[in-house]
Amino acid sequence: MIRNPIPWPDNAKCAVSITFDMDADSLIHISKPDDSFKRLYPISMGKYGPNVAIPRILETYRRFGLKQSFFIPGWCLKEYQYQIENILNDGHEIGHHGYLHEDPIKTYGNQREWFEKTLEIHKQICGKHPIGYRAPVYNITDEVIDLMIEHKFKYDSSMMADDIPYEIKTPKGNLYEIPVHWGTDDWPPFAHYEEIGYMMPVQAPSKGLLGFWEEFEAQYEAGGFFMLIIHPFLTGRLARWKQVESWIESTLETKNVWFAKLEDIIKYLDDLKNQSIWTPSVEKLPYYHKKIL
Repeated sequence: MIRNPIPWPDNAKCAVSITFDMDADSLIHISKPDDSFKRLYPISMGKYGPNVAIPRILETYRRFGLKQSFFIPGWCLKEYQYQIENILNDGHEIGHHGYLHEDPIKTYGNQREWFEKTLEIHKQICGKHPIGYRAPVYNITDEVIDLMIEHKFKYDSSMMADDIPYEIKTPKGNLYEIPVHWGTDDWPPFAHYEEIGYMMPVQAPSKGLLGFWEEFEAQYEAGGFFMLIIHPFLTGRLARWKQVESWIESTLETKNVWFAKLEDIIKYLDDLKNQSIWTPSVEKLPYYHKKIL
């Protein structure tokens, strides 16, 4: 059961987004700033994402006629401009994902500089202001929420308070939240990255992705919302992406779903709200005003 279900367009039973966090080699540079330039293996692993996986992913999206959402750090926008151009030319959305994948908790109190620097890069390279944000490591803070509202963003995609999109209300304004969850993120089954503190036992593609499809079936049955949060240098690899391609093809053939960019989902929800057809559930922030202990 989904509380407050959304009436999806064309009677679709479920909305679906396959979103990518294209972090590339920003991860090693933010975690090991003093000597990252010497660390060739993690740099090369990150570069696999934009250089090899992104063309593969875009070809699949073109073949199936899908437009989807990417979240990319500002440094990566500058470093991989050719790939960014291809993403934009194919009609996909690019959202804000920090400057160098900096953790908003670790940089608390100094996020304005990082956030606004990245906004300028979006304007220069993407030619427009993003309307959505996903926090690196999902570590969204009140500071970043306030910056999003100040800069007229429409949505965040970093929190986990519901099965479907909902609304965040703060003293400074409102945003939609498009919720994420580790159960549909490829980091737990596939990330093996000692340099940044992750040593997951790498799963076989079919086993590592199986939980995602089980999550989809539950959302589909309930008439909900299903979103993958995946990384090109992880799930963009051959065997894993082959599994995703097969799932997309089967889903398009056998299920009544709406594949959409997150920005299009937000526009649709706004229209429903303005027409008094549907009203989002609300989470009021801040949750707490002081330390608990």
